[in-house]
Amino acid sequence: MSRYTVGLTGGIASGKSLVSEHFRALGVPVLDADQVSRIVVEPGQPALAEIAEHFGTDVLLADGQLDRRRLREIVFSDPAARRRLEQITHPRIRVHIRQWMDAQTAPYCILENAILFESGMDALVDRVLVVDVPEDVQRQRLTGRDGIDAAFVERMLAAQSPRDLRVSRADDVLLNTGTPEQTQAEVLRLHAAYLVRATAAKG
Repeated sequence: MSRYTVGLTGGIASGKSLVSEHFRALGVPVLDADQVSRIVVEPGQPALAEIAEHFGTDVLLADGQLDRRRLREIVFSDPAARRRLEQITHPRIRVHIRQWMDAQTAPYCILENAILFESGMDALVDRVLVVDVPEDVQRQRLTGRDGIDAAFVERMLAAQSPRDLRVSRADDVLLNTGTPEQTQAEVLRLHAAYLVRATAAKG
C-alpha cells in the first residue's frame, strides 16, 4: 500500500527545490519527478528510442544522451509536441513513482512535480502543497538564473496552469517571498501537520 503522500508543486522558479530540501532535512523522503523523467529517457530505455523516432535524432547528443535543452525548445513552442512527449514518458514515470511510494517506510513522503496538475499526477497523492510566488518574481528569477530570453520565459509560464488555478486546487499554500528563515519555519509547521494527517490516515 502506498505511503501517505504530499504532492509538492508550484510555478517554475517558485522555490520548490528549496522547500523540498527543508523537508529532506527533516527526514522526509522526497522524490523529484524531474529526476524520474531523466531516468526513463536514459540511453537504452524504450522511451528514448520512441522520442528519437518521433522528434528526430537531432534531439540526441553525440554520446546518445537526450539533448534536453533542444527538446525543451521544441515542446515549449509546440503544444502538440509537448502532448506527444508526455504520452511517451508519463506512463513510465507513473510506474516508477508508484514503486517508490510503495517502498517508503517513513510516516509520509513527498512527490515533487512542477506539472503535478497538468500531468494528472495529483491523483497519485493524498494532499497538495503549492509553493507560490508572484509571476513577476518568477520572471526575474528565470532571466537572472538561467539567462533565458523574455519570450521563452513567457512560453514556459504559459505551459503551466495559471497561478490562480494552481493555488485554488491546493490544500496548502506556502508563499515563498519571505526570508529563508520564514520559509523554513513554514515547512516545520507543515511537517507537524502532515505527521498528524499521516497518522490519522493509517486508521
